[in-house]
Amino acid sequence: MNTLLDIVYEDKDVVVLNKPAGISVHPSVNEPKGTLVDALLMRYPEIKGVGDPSTSSGQESIRPGIVHRLDKDTSGLLVVAKNQKSFDFLKKEWQSGRVVKKYLALVWGHPKEKGEIISELARSPKDFRKRIVVNPGKNKDKKITGKLAITEYKVIKEYKDFSLVKVYPKTGRTHQIRIHMASIGHSVVGDKLYGSRSLFGRSPVGRHFLHAFYLSFSLPAGKKLALEADLPEDLCAFLTKLEK
Repeated sequence: MNTLLDIVYEDKDVVVLNKPAGISVHPSVNEPKGTLVDALLMRYPEIKGVGDPSTSSGQESIRPGIVHRLDKDTSGLLVVAKNQKSFDFLKKEWQSGRVVKKYLALVWGHPKEKGEIISELARSPKDFRKRIVVNPGKNKDKKITGKLAITEYKVIKEYKDFSLVKVYPKTGRTHQIRIHMASIGHSVVGDKLYGSRSLFGRSPVGRHFLHAFYLSFSLPAGKKLALEADLPEDLCAFLTKLEK
C-alpha cells in the first residue's frame, strides 16, 4: 500500500499527497478496505486518533488525519494532518475560505469564456450518491435545505467537442465542481453520475477528467505553502490525442 503515497510535501505537522485516481480516500460500507487511509495508517500509525471529535472521540476515526477529501476518480493534491493540533488548525483554514484551490477539468461543449456559479447544494432524496442544486424559494420540496456553493471557472483551451477549464471552488461542498459544471450544461467528461444520459458510455477517458492541481494554504507553524501537481499521464495522453 505504501506505493500509493506520492508525497509532494511533508513536515512534522502535515503531509501533502498527490492522490491517484481510482482509490477512495477513506473506507465506506461498500469499500471497507484498500483505501488511501489504509496506506496512510501503515506509514503513519500515529495519525490513528487524529480527526473530528465526533468521529475520533471514544471510537476509531474512519478518516484519520483527513483535512479535506477528493472523489475516488479525482486525482490531485490532498492534505493530511499528522497530529490533532494541526488537524484543528487546518480544518479552520479550510472552513474560513482562506485556502486557494484550483482544478483542471475537461468538460463537454463550449461554456462562456469565464463565469461564476452560485447555488445551494443538498443531498438528493432520490439517490443517496448524488447532490442536487437547490433553488431557494423555488424548490418544490420545502423540507430540502442546501448549503451555499460557489464555483468560478475560466476556459483555457477549446477543442472540437470539449473545453479545458481551470476551476476555482470558493467553497468545498461534496461533488461541487461536477454538479456545478453539469448545471450549466457542460458536465465533466467521464462523469457518470452527473453527465448527460446521452453521454453515458461515451467517455473517452477511463474516469472523469478532474484533477486538483494547485493548493495554497498556511501551515500550523505560520509558513505559507503553495504546491502544484502535474496533470496525470492518462489525462495528458487524452489531451495529446485531441491535438492531432
